[in-house]
Amino acid sequence: MTSQKPLLVPYRVEWETGSAELISILRAKLGHAAVRIEHVGSTAIPSMTSKDVIDLQVSVLDLESATLTFDGPLSALGFEQSPFQADHVPAGLDNDPANWRKRLWTRRNATASSVNLHVRRAGSPNERLALLFRDWFRVHPAAVAPYGAIKQSIAAITNDTGTYADVKDPVVDLVNVVAEEWADRVNWVV
Repeated sequence: MTSQKPLLVPYRVEWETGSAELISILRAKLGHAAVRIEHVGSTAIPSMTSKDVIDLQVSVLDLESATLTFDGPLSALGFEQSPFQADHVPAGLDNDPANWRKRLWTRRNATASSVNLHVRRAGSPNERLALLFRDWFRVHPAAVAPYGAIKQSIAAITNDTGTYADVKDPVVDLVNVVAEEWADRVNWVV
């Protein structure tokens, strides 16, 4: 995966329709091994500034068997497996990094939407974080513009998407603290 300067764009309705179409295709191609498929990340949050890359999450029971099962169908859809196999563990969590493992496939081409396909174990903390992050912002739209402004500031001072993600991680950690408190109050569950 090449790393380039992050380019953020205003929210696009096409992200929702494009993700729904791709989720339907993925359900057919990945079968029952895909326990659930969700649109996550900034493109799943109305009005959120984002990179023009749809993030989808596939929840599975076993990462290793999913890797073997999914590689063929995903390759046929234009996806390439990424070497990244773990998510950032939020600061302050006393959690085994092994619980934050994942598989990542990416699709970048001129004829279809760019996609990051995160495959995470069902019930894992990183599966939960992706869904909670999305749902918290959807319920708290007043937080969308300030978070988007922070992302724009980070994008302006970083030269590649890897550094952009590294600098943004502590901000996501702070959002996670507030989102977890909200989840407890409203009994939010995955």
